[in-house]
Amino acid sequence: MPRVERLLALAVLVLISAAAARDAFDRWVDATVLPPTLVAQSVEIRDRSGQLLRAYPVENGRWRLGARSDQVDPTYLEMLFAYEDRRFASHAGVDLLGLLRAAGQAVGHGRVVSGGSTLTMQVARLLENSGTGAWRGKLRQIRVALALERQIGKDEILSLYLTLAPFGGNIEGVRAATLAWFGKEPARLTPAQAALLIALPQSPEARRPDRHHRAATRARDRVLARMVGAGVLSPYAASAARSEPVPASRRPFPMLAPHLGDRLHMEDPTAPRHDVTVDAQVQRGMEDLARGAVAGQPARLSVAILVADHRTGEVLASVGSPDYAAERRQGFVDMTRALRSPGSTLKPLIYALGFDQGLAHPQTLIADRPTDFGGYAPQNFDGGFRGELTVERALQLSLNVPAVAMMQAVGPARLVAAMERAGAQPVIPGGRPGLAVALGGVGVSLRDLVQIYAGIANGGRAVGLRSRDGPTKSRRLTTARAAWSVGHVLAGLAPPPGSPNLRLAYKTGTSYGYRDAWAVGYDGRHVVGVWMGRADGTPVPGAFGGELAAPVLFRAFTRLKPRIDPLPPPPADALLVSTDRLPAPLQRFRGRDAAFAPDENAPKLAFPPDGARLALEGGNLVIKLRDGIAPFTVLANGNPMQTGARRREITLPAPGPGFVTLSVIDAHGRAARARIRVD
Repeated sequence: MPRVERLLALAVLVLISAAAARDAFDRWVDATVLPPTLVAQSVEIRDRSGQLLRAYPVENGRWRLGARSDQVDPTYLEMLFAYEDRRFASHAGVDLLGLLRAAGQAVGHGRVVSGGSTLTMQVARLLENSGTGAWRGKLRQIRVALALERQIGKDEILSLYLTLAPFGGNIEGVRAATLAWFGKEPARLTPAQAALLIALPQSPEARRPDRHHRAATRARDRVLARMVGAGVLSPYAASAARSEPVPASRRPFPMLAPHLGDRLHMEDPTAPRHDVTVDAQVQRGMEDLARGAVAGQPARLSVAILVADHRTGEVLASVGSPDYAAERRQGFVDMTRALRSPGSTLKPLIYALGFDQGLAHPQTLIADRPTDFGGYAPQNFDGGFRGELTVERALQLSLNVPAVAMMQAVGPARLVAAMERAGAQPVIPGGRPGLAVALGGVGVSLRDLVQIYAGIANGGRAVGLRSRDGPTKSRRLTTARAAWSVGHVLAGLAPPPGSPNLRLAYKTGTSYGYRDAWAVGYDGRHVVGVWMGRADGTPVPGAFGGELAAPVLFRAFTRLKPRIDPLPPPPADALLVSTDRLPAPLQRFRGRDAAFAPDENAPKLAFPPDGARLALEGGNLVIKLRDGIAPFTVLANGNPMQTGARRREITLPAPGPGFVTLSVIDAHGRAARARIRVD
């Protein structure tokens, strides 16, 4: 065979062998069984702007936050490629030049100087948690790296590296690393920070800054020197970076709104991320305020704060306790959702419903005197009574008897229905509401109260509070006129001592036995609720809503923003007149059944009471009168005993023994009667 033909045949054989080898190689790579590339990542709770509020560690307590290249500072990526894998964008998973260089350096120095591993090979090792030194392990990494490049591509490989790379201790991934070592996300890094992040994965335990600070500093400086040689950094930039201190301790991971995060995570444990309406800055401010509110107080005292935008229902801050980890304060209990007695905080809604039903106006006169409501005789907090005063003043003074009188006219069932329309979930002891609901005889949460006040603040239109984006139902709670009237009354309250005059519409409350101190208020945009007490429900002696919770409420508004949004002007149908200019039926409150009920201002026989049995030894009968208008006429068994009497204690000749019917008639013809027995 001629020589040329033999050479051609040999060339053909070589090509065929090369093609066969290539095909065999491709089959070998394609047959690779890849490790799972869907790795567990820390569940994240993010605020309304995407800022991290809280994260949950993965198995074995490791912090592993997912990361993409667009979340990382471009300078860090440029330095990473220059140091670890200059041809990352072009190789197929293995850099042959890099391997040859590493092998030559190992032969020349008698030891491994550089590994020659590409970022893809490092990802293969991280996915399989394999070693780096054994040739069998290296061959496996090469095979997996080649398969990864074919099956998932460069972007996903880089994301896996940014998520899995070790940075010391239980920190994995560049986002967890920047939060732990620098207290920030990796979107913006200094050259010094980027260099440390490149050095740490090479030997994450031996270079941990919190344990081996000098080793970490030297490793970082070597990276900076390499970056000068690679043309990534100028000598001046590298010199400036070397003067930047390496962190000597780890920072805690964000732990904002922990109770809210726990609840969302429990509701949907498979979701990798929960985006909420909370504002991280507002949340941080309220948590600081909560810690300050209990500083120096008894160890078991707790506090909860809820902030919302009453126009949209978005929750901006939710503080369930002053310290999530505090055992004595039971900080793990979310007190924004715990059922408690609301004290007097439902009174504004009661009066708003009364205004709606035409039962009263803020300038309507209402009586504050001892009253028995079918066996229920409420007392005011201070034990005194103010007589007749306006509804406006009765609400501002938080008087109990007028509120119960209005509750009786409105109807407890209507109040509960209004609370439910607002989005609250009241729990009624015994299942049937009574008049005691007006003074706190119902179980509600702080969230419930804030929802009710949000509806009043929003012009009487209820808007459900929500922590995540989504539709919200809006239902009419009261008329805009009634809602404005209540807000106008509450805005007339003086601020707590030492607090600025913010012109808030606010109400305080104290539950029976000093178990709960409340303050809820709003301006033209925000509504804030504060609860203070003990998580276990035991009393806090001397805890009043006005003294304990109200100052915290005002400080919450000052931390919320520099300027208070003004309350809205009165609606067009608001009736702004004094008592004497009101329509006659509205000048005095008499209740829904006033036309059929006895006049509460009619004279009453305080003594002797109906059914009394008297032994008159002195020959005279002394009667005592209450209410009514003088002069009075007194009759015994229909016979006039005294006329024109102006005193309320009248002495009469004793009637004969036996049953006697005493009658008293005042100047307006109103009468009182009692049947007694005289011995």
